[in-house]
Amino acid sequence: MVNIAPIPADLLPKDGRFGSGPSRIRPEQIEALHAPLLMGTSHRKAPVKSLVASIRQGLRSLFALPEGYEVVLGNGGASAFWDVAVTSLVRERAAFGVFGEFGSKFAAEVDRAPHLDAAIRVSAKAGALARLTGTETNEDGASPDVFAYPHHETSTGVLSPVERIGCDDALTVVDATSVAGAAQVDVSATDAYYLSPQKAFGSDGGLWLAFVSPRAMERAEELHCASDRWMPSFLDLSLAVKNSVKDQTLNTPAIATLIMLDRQIAWMLDEGGLDGMEARSRAASEVLYRWADSSALVRPFVSEPSHRSHVVVTLEFDESVDTKALSAALRAQGIVDVDPYRGVGDKQLRIGTWPTTPVSDVEALVACLNWLLEHSA
Repeated sequence: MVNIAPIPADLLPKDGRFGSGPSRIRPEQIEALHAPLLMGTSHRKAPVKSLVASIRQGLRSLFALPEGYEVVLGNGGASAFWDVAVTSLVRERAAFGVFGEFGSKFAAEVDRAPHLDAAIRVSAKAGALARLTGTETNEDGASPDVFAYPHHETSTGVLSPVERIGCDDALTVVDATSVAGAAQVDVSATDAYYLSPQKAFGSDGGLWLAFVSPRAMERAEELHCASDRWMPSFLDLSLAVKNSVKDQTLNTPAIATLIMLDRQIAWMLDEGGLDGMEARSRAASEVLYRWADSSALVRPFVSEPSHRSHVVVTLEFDESVDTKALSAALRAQGIVDVDPYRGVGDKQLRIGTWPTTPVSDVEALVACLNWLLEHSA
């Protein structure tokens, strides 16, 4: 696919951002950054604390959080929360559902922690779903005190059901980064449902948020008081809880991220809540799945339809298609960030279909792909 002629301008989408994260940021969110007494002011003072309070209340409403759960904010992204969990939630050992890059990385953090047993893994190949049963043990027959898995695997586009795992006092910890805000979920099935805001919430990075159960807060306080465990303040979930209920973070947050997140939550609530957001994403993703099902050159990477993501669509192309050249041709005309996750597949494109992605732009993307495939002989 060398020297492909430019795609006709009338086929191009109005907005060519299809990244799987960071996602599109709506213009109204950018405009909100001009709010007086917010940017460049102290996060310990009333204007920013009111902003954090609005975010916490908005998320509580959006997710219909159960009684006793807290919306907790912390510095760093969702990957920082892995270390928070390793420090503040896992007593001795954890079991992981691993079906992509992010579940694998969380498990690797446990392996590196000198105070914890090696991670217990239930794994599936990329594009398939791995599910924990709650009966997992290590080689010595010891049971986990944390069960962890992603609600959605950004690297592959696999969606998992959300369900409580295990019994007794074992905690269920769910990585929701790339689907939270675009899917209905029963948060009561989890003890920590955590995310960062640069995906469905169309914001920027530098922040993690978690919906934390009373049991998880008790565990965090227990480990905070443990005499045999080093716990840096930055990774201490009990401190994050204490600050969040005061509508602040432990350290200075990115105020712009908070402003854009607050504006997006209000938009989501106005546009039908989680039902409305899921419907928007499903309408956009179905355009791509229908196209793949009807094409001889492309197929959905996730073979099981019930496991296919509606916010990150991974498409696998025939060997005859040069997907790197395809991506380069799209980027040359402003259609960007559709490359596969590194190491997952050489013949793939990965396309974000967030709630802010109009169906018309996805239809235009398909028209562009068809045009390139037809003119690439």
